[in-house]
Amino acid sequence: MPLVLLVALPFMASVLAAFLPSNARNRESTLAGLVALGCAIGVASLFPRLSNGNVIRQEIEWLPAFGLNLVLRMDGFAWLFCMLVLGIGALVVLYARYYMSASDPVPRFFSFFLAFMGAMMGVVLSGNLVQMVLFWELTSLFSFLLIGYWHHRRDARRGARMALTVTGAGGLCLLAGVLVLGHIVGSYELDAVLASGDVIRAHPLYATALVLVLLGAFTKSAQFPFHFWLPRAMAAPTPVSAYLHSATMVKLGVFLMARLWPVLSGTDAWFWLVGGAGAITLLLGGFIAMFQRDLKALLAYSTISHLGLITLLLGLNSPLAAVAAVFHIMNHATFKASLFMAAGIIDHETGTRDIRKLSGLLRLMPITGMLAIIASASMAGVPLLNGFLSKEMFFAETVFIQSTPWVNFSLPVIATVAGVFSVAYSARFVFDVFFGPPSGDAVPKQPHEPPHWMRVPVELLVLVCLVVGVAPAWSVGPMLAAAAAPVVGGVLPDYSLALWHGFNVPLVMSLIALAGGAALYMVQRRGRAAGHLEHTPMLHRIDGQRIFENLLARLSEAGRRSRRLLGTRRMQAQLLMLVLVAVAGAGASLWYTPASHGLREPLSFSPMFAMTWLIGGGCALAAAWQAKFHRLASLMLAAASGLVCCITYIWFSAPDLALTQLVVEAVTTVLILLGLRWLPMRKAIPQPASARLRPWGRRGRDLLVAAIAGCGMASLAWMMMTRRFADSISPFFLEHALPDGGGTNVVNVMLVDFRGFDTFGEITVLGVVALTVYALLRRFRPAIESMALPVQQRLQIDDGSSDLLNPRRAADTAVGYLMVPAVLVRLLLPLSVLVAVYFFMRGHNAPGGGFVAGLVMSVALVLQFIVSGTEWVEEHLRIYPRRWIAIGLLLALATGGGAVVLGYPFLTTHTAHFDLPVLGEIHVPSAMFFDMGVFAMVLGATMLILTGLAHQSVRSHRWSDEQDEKKKAELADAADAAEAAADSTEGVR
Repeated sequence: MPLVLLVALPFMASVLAAFLPSNARNRESTLAGLVALGCAIGVASLFPRLSNGNVIRQEIEWLPAFGLNLVLRMDGFAWLFCMLVLGIGALVVLYARYYMSASDPVPRFFSFFLAFMGAMMGVVLSGNLVQMVLFWELTSLFSFLLIGYWHHRRDARRGARMALTVTGAGGLCLLAGVLVLGHIVGSYELDAVLASGDVIRAHPLYATALVLVLLGAFTKSAQFPFHFWLPRAMAAPTPVSAYLHSATMVKLGVFLMARLWPVLSGTDAWFWLVGGAGAITLLLGGFIAMFQRDLKALLAYSTISHLGLITLLLGLNSPLAAVAAVFHIMNHATFKASLFMAAGIIDHETGTRDIRKLSGLLRLMPITGMLAIIASASMAGVPLLNGFLSKEMFFAETVFIQSTPWVNFSLPVIATVAGVFSVAYSARFVFDVFFGPPSGDAVPKQPHEPPHWMRVPVELLVLVCLVVGVAPAWSVGPMLAAAAAPVVGGVLPDYSLALWHGFNVPLVMSLIALAGGAALYMVQRRGRAAGHLEHTPMLHRIDGQRIFENLLARLSEAGRRSRRLLGTRRMQAQLLMLVLVAVAGAGASLWYTPASHGLREPLSFSPMFAMTWLIGGGCALAAAWQAKFHRLASLMLAAASGLVCCITYIWFSAPDLALTQLVVEAVTTVLILLGLRWLPMRKAIPQPASARLRPWGRRGRDLLVAAIAGCGMASLAWMMMTRRFADSISPFFLEHALPDGGGTNVVNVMLVDFRGFDTFGEITVLGVVALTVYALLRRFRPAIESMALPVQQRLQIDDGSSDLLNPRRAADTAVGYLMVPAVLVRLLLPLSVLVAVYFFMRGHNAPGGGFVAGLVMSVALVLQFIVSGTEWVEEHLRIYPRRWIAIGLLLALATGGGAVVLGYPFLTTHTAHFDLPVLGEIHVPSAMFFDMGVFAMVLGATMLILTGLAHQSVRSHRWSDEQDEKKKAELADAADAAEAAADSTEGVR
């Protein structure tokens, strides 16, 4: 089975599940179950190829020049995790089919579930570290959605936010650590990194990489001091808890440590950081688990403890301990998933998870009770169960480790005490819930057995616990060997999976843990009966959630104070600060690293060019001057400055830039014309001479800052353009544009071929911006000062002396200047379409292209809105900008994906040659379809923004008219009331 399908199928099924009807749980669960089961069967069929230490690789070229290709890699360890993710995932899907209520949005649940499964498969199978971090963060995102699935509950929202914040921050640290590892090795390929262990450990940046990688692993696997988020994630539905906290989400941290064990282990830093965190987490989680009142909270803290056990094993720098860690990963996934499902069954059938209310369930739920008892015994380390075997290996490693004397003494003690805690909380799960007198009316529902198929996943997992515990070498021996070999570097140490190793120290430790745990449970039970032990001793005042939320509150308050200190509602002040910071940064850089102009010969002085720029500068100054008096005149002068830029581009033989600048100026002018409606009205109120002089100081300051910034940029441009660069990239593009890109227009070939991936990213950002503006404008209502004034006062202010003093008249006047017979503008539309098509078709060999064509088409359509009105245009022209955006993105993506399907890097251009009867030989490059996607995206994004503005202008215009009529009616009523009062007074007299 191709590895790429193992990652892609869950994502595709996730999209399909989201569109299934909400009242058909069987369809969603069947889809998810078939995907998980089919992929699991496919992975299982690959085991013979991997059992001898082989590695299956699949590589798809993406950015080979940067060492970033899509690499999928499966060895024995990845195979084990794939089986856990898919196998337990299939069982959880079956369980969720009966657990989820018919009132729940089940399509959304299975959509998130499948997407999380795909992200997990991406992490496990990634053969590139940067690619692994990408999927790593996707698991944080989808786990956030799953934990907060019941978003109407406050605890679910808070738990999801906490999980995302902690694991997301750890993911950023992991990204930094991966970048450091890639810098050390010179490659991000996992094979290259795993082969460079000695180089990495000897490098000065080893400690930095180690700390950053461990931060990512510790946050994901809830290791101390980041353990507090996992219990709060129990607000998720039980199928989510059973999946995320047994085999997938929380296992990613230990997966990463085991994956990089051959590279990062073997040092004192690894021993103390990993082993220390694991030991503290092991004891802390087990101790707190004994005092929990909620079944899922008990299992959550026990999960933290067992993750600490695995981390401690990996931190011992022993190959045999690493094998034991892999073995316990397998065993913990089976018994913990079954226990979570059993807890969910108890909650589902009794209506509560409160241990204080549950008692005597074994009589009413005998089958579920026996399954939960066996799984709990495995968690406690009872012989003849799989948990006993890996825990005995753990005991053995703590006994036979060779380190300092106090470490040699403390590790067995820590392991034994942790075993005591494990037995105690396992006994509490069993005896407090299933034995004793029946609960009676203490529970909301009468307990009974669940539907048979809801219990089947628990039965299968408990069967695995029994089979592995009784016949480990036969059942799990080959899989453990295949999975552990890549972790320890390929050569397995000697170990035995026999049930009896004689009477030795590890066996004595197991017996002490069993007896001590039973005694501790009895003491604890008596303390609870006496009214003591209501809280976790010594730790009940330390609440990780409270600390986390207090920290967030303090950060939010610091942000608000900073905003009050530095922020302002005036755009001019914000722009002034931005420009001053940029000028200060550039000045400081030039102060420490002086720069000078190069030796390149400047062009000869041209009086005509100088006069052109004098005109442009004069227009810019005049635009700033007129902004105070006449906004439309200021806009026209600013557009004239833009035209001077167009002439400059043409002067320097850059017609593509000139054409783009010209069309952008047209679009910008229309945009500002539509936005003039919202500008605040300037009140023509007489002011004293001192107040009239005050703005000149501000305007003079702004002029000075603008002159400094502009002269600085001109100086930097002069320094750069007067230098000669020996390694310039221009010759490369000039030489390869036609033979490799199939076009003579180098600029267009660069955009759609050589740097097509950059263009794809840019149009994606453009689409996101357009959708964001559209979403904001949907709820925006312009707050115009003039509308808050009485009608008479507004009419007095708007005396006709200046059309642009009133924003409403500004918009009307602006449109009036553009008014031409509507029929001519409508006739202009086909001509504009023809021009757009002309620019698009010639773009590969002459100035033009999809970007310019999209802007030309947008201007033509917006003119229809201005002249004919939104109602007429929407009635006669069916324009759906969001569809154009989607079509553009999909078309650009399909062009790049087609190259990948044919075995070439993403967005590789190919040219097809056709010999047609009448037209003769024509050339159709695949870049044309990519450029067509650019055209559709630009058209959709521009139209979405401009028509949104036009709608707002019409909407606010109507609102103003309504307010005028309302105010006039109020004034008339007030006049009538005053007249009536005067009449009544006269009558009294």
